[in-house]
Amino acid sequence: MAADQQRREVFFSGHVQGVGFRYTTQRVAGRHDVTGFVRNMPDGRVQVVVEGQRPEIERFLDDLSRTMGGYIHKTTIQEEKPTGRFNGFSIRY
Repeated sequence: MAADQQRREVFFSGHVQGVGFRYTTQRVAGRHDVTGFVRNMPDGRVQVVVEGQRPEIERFLDDLSRTMGGYIHKTTIQEEKPTGRFNGFSIRY
């Protein structure tokens, strides 16, 4: 794992379930050099855990916000220590 790897845990609130948010997130992630996962939370939010280099994570999150911004009312981002355990970007159920 590269020394400059970063990890973000992001929670999106709003009308983010039942609108293809997870599938769109996976597709957007495929355009960026990031790994991690996306999943629906029982409370109606969507969780995204993403790892990669800081500029690539920021481009991914900006791209996702532009694509799905009409459904997002609130975004909460936490920086965490990267694990390097993801092989790609997946949808978790």
